[in-house]
Amino acid sequence: MSTKAYEGTYNGEQAIWLQAGRYEAVVLPDVGANLIAFRDIEKEYRFLREPALEEMEAFKERPIIHGIPVLFPPNRYEDGKFPWKGNVFQFPVNEPKTGNHLHGFVHNIPWVVEHFSSDGHESHVALALQVRKGHSVHEFLPFDFTIRLVYTLNEQGLHQQISVHNEGNVAMPCLLAFHTTINAPFAVNSQPSDYTFQMTIGERWALNDRMLPTGEYQALSADEEKMKTGGLSPFFESMDNHYTSVPQNSRNFMALTDAREGIKLVYDVGTSYKQWMIWNNGKTEGFFCPEPQMNLVNAPNVDLPADQIGLVSLEPGEVWEETARLYAIKTT
Repeated sequence: MSTKAYEGTYNGEQAIWLQAGRYEAVVLPDVGANLIAFRDIEKEYRFLREPALEEMEAFKERPIIHGIPVLFPPNRYEDGKFPWKGNVFQFPVNEPKTGNHLHGFVHNIPWVVEHFSSDGHESHVALALQVRKGHSVHEFLPFDFTIRLVYTLNEQGLHQQISVHNEGNVAMPCLLAFHTTINAPFAVNSQPSDYTFQMTIGERWALNDRMLPTGEYQALSADEEKMKTGGLSPFFESMDNHYTSVPQNSRNFMALTDAREGIKLVYDVGTSYKQWMIWNNGKTEGFFCPEPQMNLVNAPNVDLPADQIGLVSLEPGEVWEETARLYAIKTT
């Protein structure tokens, strides 16, 4: 199998390109280490939403709804307040309509490329974000830590490995998600109506008018129940919904099926992601975001057990790590 890893550009932006057989992927180190493209070049499938050349400036201003942005800490925090072990960290309120902080600090800043390489079987790239005093993230999360992200491409698809290492001398919060943006359709000759999906959701969290959890669950609709088994359009209704994750057959996943092509895109994520967010841009056909998330939205401000809401604490020297994979299989 032909494999390759090399430095190049993507619409004028510095990029690391990975190739392995029919698959191709692109990472943008200076834009939050966003895995901006994952493609099957033989079938001309583009699985992730990519910005066009004329969209690049807008994308870099708000790199959330393309590719696979890293959110740390993810989603919304009430009034920008993040209580932690006797302290309250103040985040900027960057969502005026809700008065919340949204999406953390690492998705729009440069990461360091540690290395990239290929062999006869696969290609890969490793990126890192080291936070110390003086770093822009340290201003809001005053801890010493490193996030490492490794992408590997081989005949089994795109593999993602992420870790957070607490390199300081006090316990730190570890809350992380990916705002993964999936094309539907991903095939050139298919239509949105050709697509159905399945997700390993459990309960739906009730959200208030500020899009923050009330701590209660709300009943699933009949259509939402279908999300657990498949056969439902990702645009069946407008979604900006928050769910618990309940693995099926020990797997936590989203699966998107193109009935016309007879292909299923599988997004396997680790069971450390105890929650899902799903957003479909007001049921606008073309793309949607199944977002694996460690923690409940606004978790530090919610009076529920830490294990239930994914409020993870890393002691000095500890490492949190998880993996995920995107791959396509035939259904017919």
